Amino acid sequence: MSSDEPRTALPPPTEKRSYVRRMFADIAPRYDLMNRLMALGRDQAWRHTVVQLCALPPGGRLLDVATGTGDIAYEAVRQDRSQRAVGLDLTREMMAKGRDKHRDASVPFVEGDALALPFGDGQFDAASSGFMMRNVVDIRLAFAEQARVVRPGGHVVCLEITLPRAALFGRLFRFYFFHIVPMIGRLITGHGEAYTYLPASALAFPRPPELKAIMVSAGLKEVNYRTAMLGTVAIHWGTR
Repeated sequence: MSSDEPRTALPPPTEKRSYVRRMFADIAPRYDLMNRLMALGRDQAWRHTVVQLCALPPGGRLLDVATGTGDIAYEAVRQDRSQRAVGLDLTREMMAKGRDKHRDASVPFVEGDALALPFGDGQFDAASSGFMMRNVVDIRLAFAEQARVVRPGGHVVCLEITLPRAALFGRLFRFYFFHIVPMIGRLITGHGEAYTYLPASALAFPRPPELKAIMVSAGLKEVNYRTAMLGTVAIHWGTR
């Protein structure tokens, strides 16, 4: 571990679900603002790309897992008003913020766990997640559950943080991510711990090639990925 990296201990697997739920409940009021600030406003473009990669047919159904305040689900409806998007999340406070965001778009929110989706097999044309996989205790199971609820030929798309490999930029990014982001998070949300957990969870998360292999092991085909923002974000997609 370099001097630029946090020494924050992640919660043990047995406590991670309750820890994550409590953390997102605490930061829900300023969650969207922090996302815009951390990503320098680029997160909305990434969500646009996620929806494009879902390749929904006219009138198609999207399940956005760990939807938060519903940005990906709302983006799907914005791109095509015939699309039907459902947002699922573990945290009621996040969904409560999302329900009032876009009164001209109808997106139902469902409380549920990414590791045990409350839907039958093949009910959706695609499933997506944005910045979720770092927060689950079983990444393979999370992908397998998304694959299960998607019809054959449908798509599963994952947007996540990754750490850049380039030496100079990597050091600069680590300083920003591990020191500046927690400070901003503490000032904006009053919960600096949440934004210390964020970089710590990224350190423990599989690199893009490893995440691709996990998706394949979960039963997805034609898995691929691309990176964005100088290698700090990765978007993976695969076919059921």
